[in-house]
Amino acid sequence: MSHQNTCFYCEKDQRLKDLMVEIGQLETSTVYLFKEQSHRGRCVVAYNQHVNELFELEDEELALFMKDVKRVAAAVQKTFSPNKINYGAYSDKLPHLHFHIVPKYEEGLSWGSTFEMNPGKVLLSDEEYIEIVQAIKNNL
Repeated sequence: MSHQNTCFYCEKDQRLKDLMVEIGQLETSTVYLFKEQSHRGRCVVAYNQHVNELFELEDEELALFMKDVKRVAAAVQKTFSPNKINYGAYSDKLPHLHFHIVPKYEEGLSWGSTFEMNPGKVLLSDEEYIEIVQAIKNNL
């Protein structure tokens, strides 16, 4: 499958930078801070190779990717102490394997319900993004 000019996770172009801030490279993936922070600490773990479905991965690759997802979720838990972490693997419009790591807080947005993909309610300053990225890095 060609992803030329279609997949921003592969191209790492301005579309990606408009939505996310790179936190760092993991064993099989890249972790990003989602700029829309209605759920403080929300991240995306994107597989480094261009695949769309979990079943496209060999068992060993899948285990390593899920280890990355687990590692990011644990770092978000340690950093922000949410009441629950939700996981979303949606790619209807962007065919590239990635997981949303969404911390949920009682009395917070969409508690007890499915999180909105991009509610557009909470954007931060560059300094605040840097602070959150560093806090997550410290716990990875």
